[in-house]
Amino acid sequence: MGSMFRSEEVALVQLFLPTAAAYTCVSQLGELGLVEFRDLNASVSAFQRRFVVDVRRCEELEKTFTFLQAEVRRAGLALPLPEGVLLAPPPRDLLRIQEESDRLAQELRDVRGNQQALRAQLHQLQLHSAVLSQGHGHGPQLAATHTDMPLERTPLLQAPGGPHQDLRVNFVAGAVEPHKAAALERLLWRACRGFLIASFRETEQQLEDPVTGEPATWTTFLISYWGEQIGQKIRKITDCFHCHVFPFAEQEEARLGALQQLQQQSHELQEVLGETERFLSQVLGRVQKLLPPWQVQIRKMKAVYLALNQCSVSTTHKCLIAEAWCATRDLPTVQQALQDSSVSVGVSAPPCYQAGAGFLTTHARAWHHQGQAFARTQHALSLLICEMGLLTLPAGVSCGNGAPSPGPPGWEVAHFRFPSDFWSSLCDTFLAEHPLLTLDPNVTGVFLGPYPFGIDPVWSLAVNHLSFLNSFKMKMSVLLGVTHMTFGVVLGVFNHMHFGQWHRLLLETVPELVFLLALFGYLVFLIVYKWLRFTAADAASAPSVLLHFINMFLFSRSATNRPLFSGQEVVQSVLVVLALAMVPILLLGTPLFLRQQHRRHARRRQLVEDEDKTGLLDASVSVSSQGLDEEKAECPGDREEAEFVASEVFMHQAIHTIEFCLGCISNTASYLRLWALSLAHAQLSEVLWAMVMRVGLGLSDEMGVVAVVLVPIFAAFAVMTVAILLVMEGLSAFLHALRLHWVEFQNKFYAGTGYKLSPFTFAVEDAEHP
Repeated sequence: MGSMFRSEEVALVQLFLPTAAAYTCVSQLGELGLVEFRDLNASVSAFQRRFVVDVRRCEELEKTFTFLQAEVRRAGLALPLPEGVLLAPPPRDLLRIQEESDRLAQELRDVRGNQQALRAQLHQLQLHSAVLSQGHGHGPQLAATHTDMPLERTPLLQAPGGPHQDLRVNFVAGAVEPHKAAALERLLWRACRGFLIASFRETEQQLEDPVTGEPATWTTFLISYWGEQIGQKIRKITDCFHCHVFPFAEQEEARLGALQQLQQQSHELQEVLGETERFLSQVLGRVQKLLPPWQVQIRKMKAVYLALNQCSVSTTHKCLIAEAWCATRDLPTVQQALQDSSVSVGVSAPPCYQAGAGFLTTHARAWHHQGQAFARTQHALSLLICEMGLLTLPAGVSCGNGAPSPGPPGWEVAHFRFPSDFWSSLCDTFLAEHPLLTLDPNVTGVFLGPYPFGIDPVWSLAVNHLSFLNSFKMKMSVLLGVTHMTFGVVLGVFNHMHFGQWHRLLLETVPELVFLLALFGYLVFLIVYKWLRFTAADAASAPSVLLHFINMFLFSRSATNRPLFSGQEVVQSVLVVLALAMVPILLLGTPLFLRQQHRRHARRRQLVEDEDKTGLLDASVSVSSQGLDEEKAECPGDREEAEFVASEVFMHQAIHTIEFCLGCISNTASYLRLWALSLAHAQLSEVLWAMVMRVGLGLSDEMGVVAVVLVPIFAAFAVMTVAILLVMEGLSAFLHALRLHWVEFQNKFYAGTGYKLSPFTFAVEDAEHP
């Protein structure tokens, strides 16, 4: 978890995994979720890695699982959650799972295919039965119309001995989708020029669609025609509209016999279809039982093989070498897990070494199960709200925004000089002529002394309290802001000491403190000095701090604004010059030091190479041979020296200098939001009290009436107080305070480098259930 001020310390470790125990060791590390593997084969494509075949087998199994899961959902079923903790299966179980899943998939395909075929066949039988049973108003007596007579009066069967006595009447019967019926009828009439009679009717009962399974209405048709050419046109048109055409006997008895036979076939087919669906339910039941644990196990197996693909292979091919980041406090747990996993397969425990990089610090907080993370977030949020509430009490007391008074007021009215007849004419004459009483602190006995803490509550009764609190809260905002920023700069000292960057203490921290305190620290000094130096008797002639601070940068003085202390102009000039002198030090100090250090190390390496070139070559060969087996980590110091680019360092430092110097001005002004928030809160409180409660209290003097009226008034006052003062104002204050911490405070010391530790864990696989 890390300390309060520092994130978790992690170590770069090397793991030597015997080939026989590599899978078991990595699987156990995945269950623990403590290490993040580094990819030692970044230059090798995914298709050339050692365990690519195993990964592909897992992916093929996942495709089979996707098909099985889709079939279960298609049947309207749901997969249950896997029971218990499922470990990654041994590699030998992969073939068994693959065979069983393929067998289930094939059974489902066969059963689904049979079911579709039976449903399609049943659908055809039902459509044929509907065509035969649907009464179209004409049967075998229909004949083709003749062009010489109107359609409505043309006899369908010519009299014996007529001109068409040798022609034979034919029929085309079938079914078409309802939305195509009108177009089909229109095209038949135009193409055949009226040499037919067609009848279209919708089925009385809806038929189940063989593909979607939804009930649908069909339109049956019966077409009578004569002439072979007309029949060919009709068949082509019905084929284009994808009509289902069925045989249609001329005799009524033949049609009834065919209808009975169709109904019998449909009954037998429904029985076969029921047996098929029962067998399908049994297969789906087995899928529901076996698929959830298989999915978790294969996902874990695939994750293990992907992690093994990030390992390098030793020259002897007897072990795999892995590099991983791990929290230092978890190293004993990792070593014990590796030992237990190796012993379980009969192999000696693999070593676990800290790499050459040693201990490094990164912003690493491993997030585990999603539910646990949500619980931690909820707990942290509740603590944050509790801290906000506790810190609101002293802030409210110091700014005079309510809260209990720690002591009696510092003003006394009894010693005020009233006329001799004041008490007798208090209610009649004096108060009528003097609605306001002025408490003069210069009168002896009126002002007893400063209030112990915060604002004297007597100011809430004064008519000039807004002007007084306005000045006080503005100065308090500046005091808090400068103190807060100074504390942030001081915190940067601990960062430099932790990382061993001692040159930054002299070249960055000291100039930053001097620049900040020489300008804005001096402003704080002027505010406090004026509070302590001048009394109520000197209030009229007290100098303006704002004018002094402006004249400080202009190197001038104001004739009407007297100095606060002797030698003030000299002090201000020296402070401005000192602050400006810190800018080039802050801008060029660190880059020049790093450049000189880089050159010194480069010359030292060159001298070593010149003195002992042969020995260095032998050592490099030895190191290269050892690197093949152990994949030594690169020292961060050497990497930093190798990657030193002067232009980038100067640019980064210039950005930091400009940001800090200009930020001191803008950040100090940004803290004035505390002044605005406090004034807004106080005025909203006063408005709610004056416009709601005070109005309700003044409606009537009778006790009963006041009691009845105050119930809804107090309810409205309570609702508005909670909604506006607590919720809206509290959220607004929280967001502004968060911004002050994140921008104005943390940019003085927080760098935000590093990255989040993402350990190799199976927790996500366990959480991802179908």
